[in-house]
Amino acid sequence: MNDQPEQLSAQNHNANLQQQLPHGIIVAATPLGNLADASPRLISALQQAELIAAEDTRRLRNLANALGVELRAKVVSNFDHNEAGRVSELLRAARNSSVLVVSDAGMPVVSDPGHNIVAAAHEAGVPVTAIPGPSAVPTALALCGLQVGKFIFDGFAPRKDGARRSWLESLRNEKRAVCFFESPHRLADTLHIAAEVLGEQRRGAVCRELTKFYEEVKQAPLGELAAWAEDGVKGEITVVIEGGEQTHLTVEDAVGRVSELVDGGMRLKAACKQIGAWTAHSNRELYDAFLRARAKEEE
Repeated sequence: MNDQPEQLSAQNHNANLQQQLPHGIIVAATPLGNLADASPRLISALQQAELIAAEDTRRLRNLANALGVELRAKVVSNFDHNEAGRVSELLRAARNSSVLVVSDAGMPVVSDPGHNIVAAAHEAGVPVTAIPGPSAVPTALALCGLQVGKFIFDGFAPRKDGARRSWLESLRNEKRAVCFFESPHRLADTLHIAAEVLGEQRRGAVCRELTKFYEEVKQAPLGELAAWAEDGVKGEITVVIEGGEQTHLTVEDAVGRVSELVDGGMRLKAACKQIGAWTAHSNRELYDAFLRARAKEEE
């Protein structure tokens, strides 16, 4: 794959920006917070688009005003609760005009509206293209300082404790880093559960207010991150947790580690969780194996 950029003269570059937008669906990334990240292509598209589907029409107009762009497009809302009903309208328009799809910040479709129209456009044979730009996911991965050569993105963490715990349990032996979004109000709870399930020493990073004046990246073991977050963390939050290094202990060896912790005063369930966080064995498997081993010792 050739990733080298086209070598354009200044004249050709300016001419390229002034080309008329193609008919079809154009998915465009908008700044996360720093207006200087708005690309010339985005500004040109905002000026030329005939229809703009925006997650929040007011925010879109505020962005255009801040960029000095006078919108000539019809602007319609396209958010979580109405985007399915917008598909036919946007497809009809895209057959003969340019339809620009934007979210409040970052790249549409990535945990933002946009998937419905893009999927429908492909099915209907309507052209789809993108204007790349800011996105919280690669920005956080680049800043976190963790091993992220391989990663998964899981959108927003589940809100309810049970679902959140189950989700984190599924990451116990995930060797790839995981990136996800979280509300500042739930961050401390999520990090505490992550430390309990994945191990307090597994490293993570909390990236807040990316590209903005108060941008901050806090990288530390999960146990330390959870304690830090208890004081309250504000702003838009993206979290990265490093992949786990699964240790292939036998059940007997893993139970031996559990026994050492229990003999040292730790509760059995807590010991099983701690050892299970970095082995291939589940908490239940270790718990039952421990009880069998202790019963055999007492025979």
